[in-house]
Amino acid sequence: MSPGLVVAVLASYFLLLTFIARLTSRGAGNEAFFIGERRSPWYVVAFGMIGASLSGVTFISVPGWVGESQFSYFQMVLGYLPGYAVIALVLMPLYYRLQLTSIYGYLGQRFGPASYRTGAGFFLLSRSIGSAARLYLVALVLQVTLFDAWGVPFAATVAVTIAFIWTYTHKGGIKTIIWTDTLQTAFMIAAAVLTALLIGRELGLGPAGIWERVGESGYAKVLFTADPDHPRFFWKQFLAGMFIAIAMTGLDQDMMQKNLSCRNIREAQKNMFSFSAVLVVVNLLFLALGALLFLFAEEKGIALPERSDELFPLIATGGHLPAVVGVMFLLGLIAAAYSSADSALTALTTSFCVDILDIAKRPEATREGLRRRVHVGMSVALAVIILIFREWNDASVISAVFTIAGYTYGPLLGLYAFGLLTRWQVRDAGVPVVALLAPVLTWVFDANSVTWFNGYRFGFELLLLNGALTFLGLMLLRTPRGTGGNTAHT
Repeated sequence: MSPGLVVAVLASYFLLLTFIARLTSRGAGNEAFFIGERRSPWYVVAFGMIGASLSGVTFISVPGWVGESQFSYFQMVLGYLPGYAVIALVLMPLYYRLQLTSIYGYLGQRFGPASYRTGAGFFLLSRSIGSAARLYLVALVLQVTLFDAWGVPFAATVAVTIAFIWTYTHKGGIKTIIWTDTLQTAFMIAAAVLTALLIGRELGLGPAGIWERVGESGYAKVLFTADPDHPRFFWKQFLAGMFIAIAMTGLDQDMMQKNLSCRNIREAQKNMFSFSAVLVVVNLLFLALGALLFLFAEEKGIALPERSDELFPLIATGGHLPAVVGVMFLLGLIAAAYSSADSALTALTTSFCVDILDIAKRPEATREGLRRRVHVGMSVALAVIILIFREWNDASVISAVFTIAGYTYGPLLGLYAFGLLTRWQVRDAGVPVVALLAPVLTWVFDANSVTWFNGYRFGFELLLLNGALTFLGLMLLRTPRGTGGNTAHT
């Protein structure tokens, strides 16, 4: 793709986003920024959440991952379904009953201020790293397709990427994102479908023939049930998927902020159930696209890149397919990455303002200015983490995201499980210590599992281990019920 075409596509796309932002942010204050004034249509939220949940990691990394792991990722996707059911039927009714702006307010009511700050702190860490990993992909593609030709350093590319997001989110927040994410989800799915159809045409296949060819290939194996010690064993991935869904959606301010913007709990539950059903289909689409990319590379004699994440960009923008594929790839990638990152930036700003700065207790005249300064600060923090991630990561980005989540979301999983499943109170001051020790112990178990457990290797079920260690640590801190408040227990 020529740099001129890339610039034209980017400019047109962001003009459209800016136009939507102007329409939706009129008269928007902090309530609109944080929870959309609780007026968001559930079906719009559901469709937009698909893009926010998948992100650029799914758009690039899932197709590239097929070469190494076949369709084993779909085992995790199947596990998402019971996880989303727990969110809709257990967590969301609790959040709506307590009328929360930040979901970590539950921990404050259940255990105390130290637990509240601990939960919020782990969210800020988790979402900052996860969003940086997702944005790293789009910045990398922009660097290769545009900025390298101009001699622009990667750090400047990252700054431009973050600045675009800040431009259309800084005023309307979640009220704007509900609508921009809907547009971006549509672009992402359209790009994947069009690319699959055009690759199929190059291979002499129609829509039905594509599915048949993918199914006959060696890439379409879904179930791995032979070796319980292997990280891709079915029950490991299914259970990991279930708890990843609970932790990375139900215990994540970013994803729940959209649900809390719905008019009532019934509409929020409609959103969650419809979103989860469509998400399964869309993930299957991206896995099939991955198989097609590898089949296409084999047939055309295209050398596979060293990193699997680079396969989709290589084929889409390297002149192997019609130019429209490159355009749709770029739009789809930006849409996928930004639909996740824009809401993450808003959620990070919300959590820091509500949970850390306690903005509701600040003088009313200073609140909006404070929120805008935090929004800028979070933008800068994301840029710095992206640069660190680039130097550190050498694996598939989706694998890195889920591995990191196992360490950073585990304490949240343990905290909420203890709060919902027991009647005990805890010594609140000790909760931060437990939450920090649990990931360290998880790493020790992971590093020594082959020796200690007769060849067993942890996969993404590290999240469950981390959550269980947090739960056990809280058991050691427990006190009889009645020694502290328990108003949020269900």
